Amino acid sequence: MNSNNKTALITGASSDIGTAITKKLASMGYNVIIHYFKNKDAALSLEKEIIHSYSVKTLVISANIASENEITNMFTTIRNDFPQLDILINNAGIAMDNDIYDKTKDEFLKVLEVNLIGTFLVTKEATKNMNKGIIINISSTDGIDTYNDLSMDYCASKAGINSLTKTLAMRFPNIKVIALAPNWVKTKSVLEMDPAFLKQELIRIGQRELITTDEVANKVEELILDNTIKSGSIIRIDK
Repeated sequence: MNSNNKTALITGASSDIGTAITKKLASMGYNVIIHYFKNKDAALSLEKEIIHSYSVKTLVISANIASENEITNMFTTIRNDFPQLDILINNAGIAMDNDIYDKTKDEFLKVLEVNLIGTFLVTKEATKNMNKGIIINISSTDGIDTYNDLSMDYCASKAGINSLTKTLAMRFPNIKVIALAPNWVKTKSVLEMDPAFLKQELIRIGQRELITTDEVANKVEELILDNTIKSGSIIRIDK
């Protein structure tokens, strides 16, 4: 293993999108820090696959990114093995879709705490170990113009991530901070939705077909390699 490889932290790495991005970064030669919260088996399976396929270092670590204490403890562990970060992918997120009259304050806050505040907390700690580098916040077109009233808390959180991206770019001029905003992605949770509802949604927003997780990962690679993309940019993936 080459200990001189650059290092990437991917939150929510055990999810479908997170797994695809983690594999892509490992294929690019980055050591990968595989963050998960609940799905330990998937995280360990991903690590095993990466160790088998790529000559990079790995670290599997768990934390609730809505907890400031857990984030602080996570980075204490990370710094023991990786004193410098080069890439941060803020991918972890949740959705709790339901009608406005069934949606409670606690549910709305939980979505904001994980998606928006969690992104803020991870970034705050990560930037302490980033002299330069790239931060990519996984957002959604739901934070721009494909809103759904069942997921108004999710939409608000992603709009917040887009705004946070721009202010982080101002605060850290030596780090390229970008939000990547795909519309519907072909993940297990999306494929488990009511097909009629999903079809209606795709028609409503004008999406021809689902974006694959590999297409998201390929776009992440493009954002890392393309020096013409300005910090603070919100990059859509439409299909």
